[in-house]
Amino acid sequence: SLSLSLSLHAMGTIRPQIVLFGDSITGQSFRIGGWGAALADTYSRKADVVVRGYGGYNTRWAMFLLHHIFHLSTATPPVAATIFFGANDAALLGRTSERQHVPVEEYKENLRRIVHHLKECSSTMLVVLITPPPIDEEGRKEYAQSVYGENAMKLPERTNEVTGIYAKQCVELAKELGLPSINLWSKMQETEGWQKKFLSDGLHLTAEGNAVVHQEVVKVFNETGLSAPEMPYDFPHHSEIDGKNPEKAFQLQCL
Repeated sequence: SLSLSLSLHAMGTIRPQIVLFGDSITGQSFRIGGWGAALADTYSRKADVVVRGYGGYNTRWAMFLLHHIFHLSTATPPVAATIFFGANDAALLGRTSERQHVPVEEYKENLRRIVHHLKECSSTMLVVLITPPPIDEEGRKEYAQSVYGENAMKLPERTNEVTGIYAKQCVELAKELGLPSINLWSKMQETEGWQKKFLSDGLHLTAEGNAVVHQEVVKVFNETGLSAPEMPYDFPHHSEIDGKNPEKAFQLQCL
């Protein structure tokens, strides 16, 4: 079980590992205000948060990385992983980002295969699927104009409606496989003014957008037995160390 693997990690003082696997929204998550950095802080001295984020990648390209990132033969597989793809798969055909497009049926199948591989690495690994965030088409247009000026695309390369179809398939797959999922696409749109509040360029996240992801990931982890406050420290808390006899605290740890 997850709790057993956590206690085994603690006994060996090998910190459990949480891997964040995704596209640029994961890749940028260790920037100031990023959701990955916030997660590393939440699990400070409890687990190591490892970012494996690849800007521009879709699920088709992610498949090539699986065996390199999640080794089947490792003795200490991650205790948890987030799978956060879809923003690039949902790029539209016939528009400027069509090279990244993956049909929605294939997107769902690729996610299934990614999950299957992770469960092969460790049947107890907690796998959380995260949907792409919503798309602010106006924000994408403004961003393109600021970068490319008059050469900017006239038609949006992604739409919120199409991205929503991918988000739905992600959530459906999680239900089919009995996994937790985070429906960012729906969640973010519950807040008025989400377009500018949560998205910096109509696609990537602002600090507030990152805070939503962090909050949702922590919520899922807490509900599935990976609550940071309940996890053991890797080494004794300073309050447990006797100033005159410090080795005592560490002898207990080694036992």
